[in-house]
Amino acid sequence: MLDVRENVGQPSCQRRQRRSPERYTGYMALVGECVATEPSSFQEVVHQPVWVDAMIEVYDSFIWNSVWDVVPRPGDKSVVSSRWLYKVKQATDGSVEKHKARFVARGFSQVEGINYDETFARVARYSCIRLMLALSAQMGWKIH
Repeated sequence: MLDVRENVGQPSCQRRQRRSPERYTGYMALVGECVATEPSSFQEVVHQPVWVDAMIEVYDSFIWNSVWDVVPRPGDKSVVSSRWLYKVKQATDGSVEKHKARFVARGFSQVEGINYDETFARVARYSCIRLMLALSAQMGWKIH
């Protein structure tokens, strides 16, 4: 059996140095310029009309869908905090397609039965809808 040092040789350095190959540095610089930056706080976007319009769109959808009810705060309960999240949606060519804002509750402090009773989201998969339509067509039902 041959000794490993005969095939490979003596190691020149005791540590391995990690460094990205030179051929990728230009590509990464180009990608960094193409990606639109996303704000991380409300203070960054409050004076930008694009983000204000996105937040108004979300608020209007909440009002239209009756997402919440305003109720008086019970004295012995804590309030769940919330925040805005911002995302820049890009098209396949790298241009900005849409500025998307989401209003989310920081629900990690909630306890079921104390802070909320039930959760419900009206979400249906397209495959389920197609299945129901196919079944109703096969049975001769009419959808009004």
